[in-house]
Amino acid sequence: MKILILGAGQVGSTVAESLVSEANDITVVDADASKLQQLQDRLDLRTVVGNAAHPSTLEQAGISDTDMLLAVTQSDEVNLVACKLAASLYNTPTRIARIRATDYLKRPELFSDENFSVDFSICPEQILTDYIVKLIEFPEALQVQRFSQGKASLVGVRAVEGGPLVGNPLNMLRSHMPQIETRVAAIFRQDKPIIPQGDTVVEAGDEVFVIAATHHIREVLREMRREDQPTRRVMIVGGGNIGRRLAQALENDYQIKLIEHNKHVCERLAGELKRTLVLNGDGTDEKLMQQEHIADVDVFCALTNDDENNIMSSLLAKQGGARKVIALINRSAYVDLVQGGKIDIALSPAQVTIGSLLAYVRQGDVAAVHSLRRGAAEALELVAHGDRKSSKVVGRKVEEIELPLGATIGAVVRNQEVVIAHHDTLIQAEDHVIVFVTDKKMVKKVERLFQVNLGFF
Repeated sequence: MKILILGAGQVGSTVAESLVSEANDITVVDADASKLQQLQDRLDLRTVVGNAAHPSTLEQAGISDTDMLLAVTQSDEVNLVACKLAASLYNTPTRIARIRATDYLKRPELFSDENFSVDFSICPEQILTDYIVKLIEFPEALQVQRFSQGKASLVGVRAVEGGPLVGNPLNMLRSHMPQIETRVAAIFRQDKPIIPQGDTVVEAGDEVFVIAATHHIREVLREMRREDQPTRRVMIVGGGNIGRRLAQALENDYQIKLIEHNKHVCERLAGELKRTLVLNGDGTDEKLMQQEHIADVDVFCALTNDDENNIMSSLLAKQGGARKVIALINRSAYVDLVQGGKIDIALSPAQVTIGSLLAYVRQGDVAAVHSLRRGAAEALELVAHGDRKSSKVVGRKVEEIELPLGATIGAVVRNQEVVIAHHDTLIQAEDHVIVFVTDKKMVKKVERLFQVNLGFF
């Protein structure tokens, strides 16, 4: 597939890195030549320096025969204009725009063919906010991903000493929870994947990914570790787009304190937020933390634009007694460095966002894609089409499907019902099949499995 990416920022470069590894023809456009040079030094792709909203720049980048345009620059206006040009002048088949301003997002008619011709819009800040809300809802979890309009959930959790299943084989799950259907999709032990079998023993420190119907997830989590006390108090550092959105999303259900260093931003936030206590101060100020009773905070979220400040304030919060700390970190090298130490969860905005983009790029009928373990693994929701003759999955039991090494079918959503996959589960046409892939290089093979032979049409 020929893909044109506008913007070489965090989102653009992460998407480019992910797609280049899958043998796509990628061109990246940005006004900053140094950013493009850094990309070109690392990846096998083409770059063009210029204004992404100018037809001459788009033509130089090869817009005339591009299959997909991803307009993910920092400017909503540039993204919208680029999509309109791509549709009107070059008939580009698929156009995706990154939109940050709520003024635009509140008016979906702006994205219609008659206006800016945007096929799909994504708002990274809102995607990230929704993701953090789920982590606060399930404080035991490292990752929470939803499938099929929220009917099924995949949860990553760190198994801890004393958890009911730790030290026991996975086949004991059924005896522990006879009324609940669940499946362990994958286990990562010291960063290496283990394909779970019935006799696989869970060890303390394992990162375990479990799939179940969403309304059963809490009971399943109890098997991995003792249940954390429910979240009541949340402290947020950073009053930018993400901090403000998160406070708005949480303030009716939790006690929220928000710390912002800019006095004018504090005044604006105090007017916008109804039940959040807004404080003017520095998130790395230890005295301020103590004054605001950091030891009583259940979840601490460092969400400023400065990675170093987020790391430092999170470490101070943990040292001060905060139960769970979440740090927003843009630089991928930092994420791997701090995740799992004193900082419970290090969030990469680009990695959280990328799943929304990948669902449009994947081959076959892909309903959802979630990037896991900072891009190393993926969970896909694929729709099975055809019949036994035209499909390699429909009409076959799970044990008959030739899945690539490291891929497991975790669950099937059929007629609004979540069916946990076992070796004898029969895949039917129009099933939504949730596949966990521990090695991202195998994703293409999984996609090809779900493609229907041309004879079917």
